[in-house]
Amino acid sequence: MNFAFGDLATAIGLVLVIEGALLVLAPNLAKRMVTEILTAPPQLLRLGGIVSAAVGVAIVWAIRG
Repeated sequence: MNFAFGDLATAIGLVLVIEGALLVLAPNLAKRMVTEILTAPPQLLRLGGIVSAAVGVAIVWAIRG
């Protein structure tokens, strides 16, 4: 597996850009989302995490193939 530290740093940077953009463009939506997360049952959060991780792996796999 040819994975460089630069790829990891790029991925983390992109996550920060997306999260920052959400907070800049829609701060009230971000607050509502956090409230929903705090009240959601742990099983739903786990399912969302698994789905999100699987989609992320699929995207990386498709691009890096």
